[in-house]
Amino acid sequence: MAWPSIFQRGTLLSQFSHHHVVVFLLTFFSYSLLHASRKTFSNVKVSISKQWTPSAFNTSIELPVEIWSSNHLFPSAEEATLFLGTLDTIFLFSYAVGLFISGIIGDRLNLRWVLSFGMCSSALVVFVFGTLTEWLHFYNKGLYCSLWIVNGLLQSTGWPCVVAVMGNWFGKAGRGVVFGLWSACASVGNILGACLASSVLQYGYEYAFLVTAAVQFAGGIIIFFGLLVSPEEIGLPGIEAEENFEEDSHRPLISGAENEDEAEPNYSIQEDKTITQVKAISFYQACCLPGVIAYSLAYACLKLVNYSFFFWLPFYLSNNFGWKEAEADKLSIWYDVGGIIGGTLQGFISDVLQKRAPVLALSLLLAIGSLVGYSRSPNDKSINALLMAVTGFFIGGPSNMISSAISADLGRQELIQGSSEALATVTGIVDGTGSIGAAVGQYLVSLIQDNLGWMWVFYFFILMLLRGMWDLPGPGLEPVSPALAGGFLTTAPPGKP
Repeated sequence: MAWPSIFQRGTLLSQFSHHHVVVFLLTFFSYSLLHASRKTFSNVKVSISKQWTPSAFNTSIELPVEIWSSNHLFPSAEEATLFLGTLDTIFLFSYAVGLFISGIIGDRLNLRWVLSFGMCSSALVVFVFGTLTEWLHFYNKGLYCSLWIVNGLLQSTGWPCVVAVMGNWFGKAGRGVVFGLWSACASVGNILGACLASSVLQYGYEYAFLVTAAVQFAGGIIIFFGLLVSPEEIGLPGIEAEENFEEDSHRPLISGAENEDEAEPNYSIQEDKTITQVKAISFYQACCLPGVIAYSLAYACLKLVNYSFFFWLPFYLSNNFGWKEAEADKLSIWYDVGGIIGGTLQGFISDVLQKRAPVLALSLLLAIGSLVGYSRSPNDKSINALLMAVTGFFIGGPSNMISSAISADLGRQELIQGSSEALATVTGIVDGTGSIGAAVGQYLVSLIQDNLGWMWVFYFFILMLLRGMWDLPGPGLEPVSPALAGGFLTTAPPGKP
């Protein structure tokens, strides 16, 4: 039974100090603020589309379009929608590229500096994109694309850094529960962004961008002065030391000569570990770790579906059912509520079973049924919200698990001696690959919807979930050859096989 391994010495809460709580909350809300600014863009798509296509609302036949409005970008709402999908794709591609880079940078520089810089710089870009351009009545496709590319690169600093910091503070025991609850930060950010946007949308979409950018900038300042990257910064033992101590505490106090002989080489291994631990592994070495590629490919399919709901759900509700934009924004919150519950509960179950992949596979299988049900939702807000929450439970839950708990597992497996110098790199690879899939998906969603309709979009989602289930690794992580891994893996001491 797996219960004792999770709660060996009392409850998990008894093992945490107030420093753990502060780190949990700071990293949680820092990424929530980053996601809130992303969610703002998806929540105001209808308003932006109207602003970019004023000719669609020109009821006067006496005035030409040029006199009616000189700032229109598109002749029709359909073309504006396609450009919005292109912006989503551009953002996610730059975000994916940035994740691969940010993971490597995070393992080599101070995580607090990288995270704070990304939050503050991204807030300024969001302010220019959504607020300043509207105040100046300056509308330009090239400028929008350029700003969103930069925003994607800056936002990519967030996830690898916060996962690495959490991995430095929280050990493997109960990681599914802790990270399952903590990974709700993205969903909480979505809810926060939806609430902020809907509360000021009546004054203009530019104020939605202004509010979220200001809050995110303030959060970056707090992170710079308040976040502790690792326990070692304040003289506390690191995760590796605590886990080694727990292992040693289970050994007999009095051992025979045979045990002493076996224990002797371990000191040289520990000494070598101390020397090599500070060296960050390369990108290629991180890719060679067991499970990294498999989970990355599965996450690419899963994040495509999850982010399609993230970017297009309010637009879908407004476009398909004719509901007001503010009402659609608030209703879309239920998808994130389902994701929060799903990530926490499925993380707990995976801790109990001590297996992640079977839990993910079952959840994705049930997600297919929930997608079929949601695609046939009637024009009733209560029923739609219920089906939406169930869909979020089975799609958002596994997405949160892979991007947080499983990424931490992969970055701290025994083959790399638990070195935190691999954690941000591995996280960047997993999330970066997922973002590439999501980037391709956003353009395909707008293309499929424009040509075939929303029902075919749901068929596309089902196909991607099936592919994600196929890519999931089998039970356990197969060992990788030390030669393939570049020689950074733990090797046996001399004289041992």
